[in-house]
Amino acid sequence: MSIEESTIALAGVFQAAELVRSVARHGLVDQAPFESSLYSILQLEAESTEAVYGSIGGLKCGLTVMLNQLQKNNTGSPELRRREVEVMRYGLGTMLLERKLIKRPDMLSELQSGIEQAGELADSYSTVHPEVITHLARLYSNTLSTFDYRIQVSGEPRYLENPNNADKVRALLLAGVRSAVLWRQKGGTRLQLLFSRGKILREVQRLLAQINMVEQVSHPPR
Repeated sequence: MSIEESTIALAGVFQAAELVRSVARHGLVDQAPFESSLYSILQLEAESTEAVYGSIGGLKCGLTVMLNQLQKNNTGSPELRRREVEVMRYGLGTMLLERKLIKRPDMLSELQSGIEQAGELADSYSTVHPEVITHLARLYSNTLSTFDYRIQVSGEPRYLENPNNADKVRALLLAGVRSAVLWRQKGGTRLQLLFSRGKILREVQRLLAQINMVEQVSHPPR
């Protein structure tokens, strides 16, 4: 098991969860992590764990969320604590869906076929084109959303009732499950989350430092 690879995949889970919260609460989503999360769904045969997300920089949002979760000391504002609880709930929810999905080879096959179709759309348009987002949202609704357990998303009705936002939420939940599958494949377990928090935290800090170093080289201060 590689702690680096499992941490990268776990960051994908938390990034998708944070973006779901952002769309539901504010009707907004940061474009770079959004594109990285949707891109991860389409990578059925990536060369590496990092390549699933395009680059490690594409997971800065997820790694930052993980850092805050792992370092939490209950001194934050009620708003911050609510945010952390929601993100954790969505993240754990996608992990639960992954456990149910793995027992359904028929649904796995349906998902793979639908993802291949989404990849063809992305090749014609772009990863975050509305047609691709709608296709991924419909795929989530027709598969993972049919389980007896369904992730309940909390937010502002004016945002959640917007069809475009609803599609983004469903597509991001699919991205979260995709990362949960990858996390499990790379050796991630619930026990690891409970008993290896310090090791995961150090890896998150190392990856964020790596991203910041690359950003400084690419965009040096004037």
